[in-house]
Amino acid sequence: MRLLHLWSFLSLLCLIPEATLASVLAIDYGSEYITASLMKPGIPFDVLLNRDSKRKIQSVVGWKKADRLFGQDAFNLAARFPEDSFQSVKLLEAAPFDSEAVQYYTKISTANVVETPRRTVAVKQSDGTEWSVEELTAMQFGYVKQLAEAFGEEKVRDVIVTVPPYFSQFERDAIVDAIEIAGLKTLALINDGTAVAVNYAMTRTFQTPEYHIIYDAGGSAIRATVVSFTTANDPKTGVAGTHIAAVGVGYIRNIAGTELDRRMREILIDAFNAKHHRNVRSDKKGMAKLWKEAQRIKSILSANNEIVSTVESVAWDLDFKTRVTRSSFEAACDDLKPLFAQPITDALRNSGLSLDNITSVIFAGGTSRVPMVQSAVKTLVGNDKISWNVNADEAAVLGAALYGASLSRQFKTKNIKVTDVMPHDVQASYFAAATTSNGRPRSITTLIFPAGSKTGTRKTLTFKRKEDFSIFLDYKNPIALGFPTRMLEADIQGVTEAIGNLTERGAVDPVVKATLTLSDSGFISVTDAIAYGEIKDDSLTGKLKGFFGGSGSTSEEPTAESAENMPPRDTDTSSASDASSASSASASPSASTAPEKVPVENTIPLNISIRFTTIAPMTVGEKKAARSRLRAVDSEEAAKTRKEEARNTFESYLYRLRDLIDEDNQDAPFRKCSQASERQAIAEKLDDSFQWLFDRGDLAETSQFLDKRIALETLERPIIHRYQEIEAFPQALNNSQMWNWSTRLFLQEARQNLTAEAAADIPSKWTKEELDALEKTLKEHEAWLAEWVEKQKSVKPNEDPVIETTEMKARAKVLEQHLHKLWKRKVPKRKPKPTTATVEPEATEAAEGGESQDDDTQGGNEGQQRPLTSKDGEHTRDEL
Repeated sequence: MRLLHLWSFLSLLCLIPEATLASVLAIDYGSEYITASLMKPGIPFDVLLNRDSKRKIQSVVGWKKADRLFGQDAFNLAARFPEDSFQSVKLLEAAPFDSEAVQYYTKISTANVVETPRRTVAVKQSDGTEWSVEELTAMQFGYVKQLAEAFGEEKVRDVIVTVPPYFSQFERDAIVDAIEIAGLKTLALINDGTAVAVNYAMTRTFQTPEYHIIYDAGGSAIRATVVSFTTANDPKTGVAGTHIAAVGVGYIRNIAGTELDRRMREILIDAFNAKHHRNVRSDKKGMAKLWKEAQRIKSILSANNEIVSTVESVAWDLDFKTRVTRSSFEAACDDLKPLFAQPITDALRNSGLSLDNITSVIFAGGTSRVPMVQSAVKTLVGNDKISWNVNADEAAVLGAALYGASLSRQFKTKNIKVTDVMPHDVQASYFAAATTSNGRPRSITTLIFPAGSKTGTRKTLTFKRKEDFSIFLDYKNPIALGFPTRMLEADIQGVTEAIGNLTERGAVDPVVKATLTLSDSGFISVTDAIAYGEIKDDSLTGKLKGFFGGSGSTSEEPTAESAENMPPRDTDTSSASDASSASSASASPSASTAPEKVPVENTIPLNISIRFTTIAPMTVGEKKAARSRLRAVDSEEAAKTRKEEARNTFESYLYRLRDLIDEDNQDAPFRKCSQASERQAIAEKLDDSFQWLFDRGDLAETSQFLDKRIALETLERPIIHRYQEIEAFPQALNNSQMWNWSTRLFLQEARQNLTAEAAADIPSKWTKEELDALEKTLKEHEAWLAEWVEKQKSVKPNEDPVIETTEMKARAKVLEQHLHKLWKRKVPKRKPKPTTATVEPEATEAAEGGESQDDDTQGGNEGQQRPLTSKDGEHTRDEL
């Protein structure tokens, strides 16, 4: 039944005209692995495979000298080029250089990290080349984009990416910047726990409300999301649909798969140092080899109690072998066990629910397979609530793809509504209006979006101001050690002039209203600011309106409202924003198509200038420079790929040609169709080509390989042509003779019919002149064919043919067309003869019978010649 529901959902995609289709790419971006899915009608809905047909792509970018590699290939390079292989860069998204995240990254990675002008982190290759974290992330997104375009056979533009629910605005900005650098457009960001919930709900119906916990244990963190599943009617359409709402989130950073790998490597390091009495931590290649081995051992110990680890030439040409048990691994992680289930407790507390309200705990993420993680969760919730209803590795990306399809207008999907929450407290602060010229302004702080606030909402602040002022948006508590709390500062400009204009219009106590938005993708910004005032109306209608409606609120308290269909990130809301501000880099995708607001007499729009004083997103100029840089790398790699393909093709062609002229292949068709002088010329050119390939092949350009091959193909082509002509000649001759025979038969029958029709005074399809012209064409073709076929019989296989099969086909085609022109002709209608009183009755009868026969010929078998019958009903001729 669940498969039927999914199939019915996918079948709806086929109803959309193919010309209007647009694909949606979904990426589950993890610190260890990336999975992707392409939603496009006409192709199977599944996880994208990489070039090695793997369903998961390791989140690694590496360089082997000048060659850039991704996935498993890049991961394998770490042991040889530890400073040129970069993995788990997700941990560094928007991280300040002096933050705990960077310090932790240096413990697990052999990469060199440096500080950027934006006070974030970049990595440095062994040759000194620096790459920002956004650029490395964009490279991985670009690689996935190439896979999707090759699979879908069309350009991919829209993308939806999963992020952890705890990601701050800084980290979300970094992800969106990377998406734009990769040449993609952000359709949405979705929390990974919510994406798993969408995947869980797509094949299920919920007759009664249910609460489930999505326990996502990945590489960088463990998250728990309490999700409610209900069935409700859409208020706009009235159609029943599934409502998926996250009601509580709990998480713990840096206590997940990566930390388990680090502790496993510490076990191997201690064993190596104890055995060889040397500190392997000083050798980056050795550390990279042990990291790879630690990941392998951790995976194996999930199903086995012990394993023998063997690593050749770890460092200083020393081999390493040791036995590792699950018990020793769990002992090394003993302090982590109470933390594994802590996110579930936090999520339940934030949602206001208890375990009694929970239907099941759904496991997702690769680390959920580790036995001690499962044991910790089972101890808390009980074994009966554990559920493995989704694919732990692929549920998030498939759910994200389905959610992305529901956002796109190109797809018709199951009616679902998704509501997410933000786990952080966000407050707005501003300075109160000064009461005296020398007085120090008082700072006022208001909690705008408390933890647990639903995404896709707006809140409006009302200020009694007469001058320009600023609003500061901050996290109430630090989101992580080393991260700032200040998100952005919004300067509200043009207040004095606007308030003055409203006062001149008769407004009473004009105020400033600022709208703050929490988008569906988790971005917070000041999206609108207006000056507003009630204009006094002394008429009876105005007095009644003022009495019953009251005046506008003048308190500086937030009021909430819905914010549907908001763009993923909208920080460019100023009509005259600062050109140097990064807010211009984050323009709303739908800003150009938004309808213009109708001016209101008592409302004046104000300018908003966004400033980033801590961790700023990349500016437009920085993103353009990064995109140009990546495109240059892509172009260089494409040129290198074309050159390698040209060289490989040329080299294989040389070996194939050498085998053709080999003296041992005396009976080969190539030798039979070639002359000794031709083989000699090819052999000499072949020797020169081999020598050039070995001497200059590494330095040659792509065009040189093509020119060398063309020169050899020029010598080979006449021989190949002879062989092809010998192979095609029997078929061409048979085709020509067939049309000769068919034409001769047609002429014989047609002349007989023409004579009989003339005697019976019946209209004929053809005239004698037309049949004579066809016979002339036939005789000319027969004469030409007999002459040249006889000449061809004396031609040897290694000589050029005197008659080409293409000419034979062309001449036969002329005869064929001439024949078809006559054969397909319809029988003309006979004009009725005028009847008189002196006409014999028998003659009238005969005339009526002839007219009836013509009608039957046209109506029963139009375009076909029918048998001619005499008066007594016997057949006198048959149709060809």
